[in-house]
Amino acid sequence: MELTISPKAHAWFKKEIILNPGQGIRFFGKVYGSTPVHEGFSVGMSVDTPNRPLVQVTVDDFTYFVEEDDQWFFDGYQLVVSFYSSFRRIETIFISTSLWFHLLKPA
Repeated sequence: MELTISPKAHAWFKKEIILNPGQGIRFFGKVYGSTPVHEGFSVGMSVDTPNRPLVQVTVDDFTYFVEEDDQWFFDGYQLVVSFYSSFRRIETIFISTSLWFHLLKPA
């Protein structure tokens, strides 16, 4: 599992989210909604403190992470988080070894 944060997405998070020391942006599988790779689940985002990160990326002192408990949701995929400026929303893209899947997540 890999996590990639685009420069535009990072700029959006930095502008819109206030983090206290030790906190970061957590991505997780959320009940309800759907993604092209999981029916009945969508990608959730929250401000949280990493406990047992499966993957963690730090950009300009901003931490983005997925917890080990959410491995089932992201296993076999790279999650790319970008900002879709035309609609002013965060976009999450699941990448497998041979296919691209897109999910638009309202900002």
